[in-house]
Amino acid sequence: MTTGEAKQPSVLIVGGGLGGISAAVALSERGVSCRLLESKPRLGGRAGSFEDPETKMLVDNCQHVGMGCCTNLKHLLRTVGIESSFRREKVLYFIGVDGHVSRLYATPGPSPLHLAWAGFWMKQLSFVDKLRVVAGLRSLARPLSAAVADQPFARWLYQHGQTCSAIAAFWEVVLVSALSETLDRMTVSAARKVFLDGFLRHRDSWTVEIPDAKLGEIYGEPVIQWLKARGGEVLLKSPVEKVLVDGQRVGGVRLKDGRTMTADHYVLAVPWHRLGSLLPDTWKDRSPFVDASRLEAAPITSLHIWLDRPITDLPHAVFIGRLSQWLFNRTLLEATNNGERDGIGGWYYQVVISASRDLAGRSQREILRQVLVELAGVFPAARAAVVIKSRQITEHRAVFSVQPGSNRCRPTQGTGIENLVLAGDWTQTGWPATMEGAVRGGNLAAEQILSRLGRPECCVAEELPVSRLATWLFPGLGVETMPDAPPPWAWPEEERVSNAELDDSAHSSQRPSAKVS
Repeated sequence: MTTGEAKQPSVLIVGGGLGGISAAVALSERGVSCRLLESKPRLGGRAGSFEDPETKMLVDNCQHVGMGCCTNLKHLLRTVGIESSFRREKVLYFIGVDGHVSRLYATPGPSPLHLAWAGFWMKQLSFVDKLRVVAGLRSLARPLSAAVADQPFARWLYQHGQTCSAIAAFWEVVLVSALSETLDRMTVSAARKVFLDGFLRHRDSWTVEIPDAKLGEIYGEPVIQWLKARGGEVLLKSPVEKVLVDGQRVGGVRLKDGRTMTADHYVLAVPWHRLGSLLPDTWKDRSPFVDASRLEAAPITSLHIWLDRPITDLPHAVFIGRLSQWLFNRTLLEATNNGERDGIGGWYYQVVISASRDLAGRSQREILRQVLVELAGVFPAARAAVVIKSRQITEHRAVFSVQPGSNRCRPTQGTGIENLVLAGDWTQTGWPATMEGAVRGGNLAAEQILSRLGRPECCVAEELPVSRLATWLFPGLGVETMPDAPPPWAWPEEERVSNAELDDSAHSSQRPSAKVS
């Protein structure tokens, strides 16, 4: 350093998931280099991959997809130069209980009319149910009181005249996918966010973008090299044992190998349930850390299946009314990127089951058998297919549960410690637990640090504009509703018997879903 040159501030980020990556990229974009510590051998966190011990191949933890409304995720991918690793799907394929395939696609015109034509012809819903769904969406778009926003969505559906068939074939199909939670355990505000931002706000909001390469490759070397070119550093296999707090400031972090690393500012971009083990006893029971520890988790199960033959030429499929929820044709998707099939041989498919609590106690063999029977019932070619290899992965803490009261437990990025901020989808981002939420959390953490450096700047990308027609048809669209702290909700005694059918439907966690972000 030459004489008179100002010392550049240093930032140390603990956690190499999307929250940590986005914080590092946002700061590096603005000339603040970072050191990123990740305990695993690869970046990506829950949106990452692992090496299969038998085949030495990379396998994704779980299928993750983006949507057109995920503007911060798209900005991150574009900035680092990995946007081309996501394939944009112009059609979504829904398969009903009778095996009929319905296609959801956009037609010319502004939102929300762009999906009206395809939605009208979806055979999974009766004409009456379609009218009820439209009425429900109009009601959902209206600004909500704090008490209504934080109540279970199952109750809201009953109050707004939604039938069991409409719930099973429409509301659950979309919401369990996006929120990884059952309708009786998710808030109205979370459901509202999904539909308004994902389907009504803009004609491009609904488009699904699926990775056509392994997540560990997408968020791996390209991110490392991008940060390195801007003075950053990524240290893999570097688990942190403890954050060392001296008074109101962090003095450093101690790694499990005994090393201590220091910086001017620190970002904790780890899952909420890890905060307590990293912080000293004098801090872990204080707000906001103790608040975050009260968040509950929602599980996601994915089955990776390699068959000796192709069973469908669809890139994906959404199953209605089955244990199997989303099917992803990974061989087809990855061939788009590298032109060849997986090294294990055969055809590779991934089945995702979100909110998979009901699978507890069932053997992997039993679950695989049921999934194969369901695939054979939909795709005739699957009846003669032979399983070459299969693997079941259940992430018991895949995401935080968006149940009533959860918003009160989500802390802001700032903390009571002067030079420590938080990042992650579980912080206050305005979004549920998604890749977009994680990236937003990282960008908001970067804003906190820049502000403390005397360089306030907005790092969060702008949302897609709201269609004027959508605003006219759905009054209240674009008005955010953040839940307060109402008392816990329970089904009223007088409604328990009359609502038995709805209650059963709302508690079913085996509905079409995938980890949509």
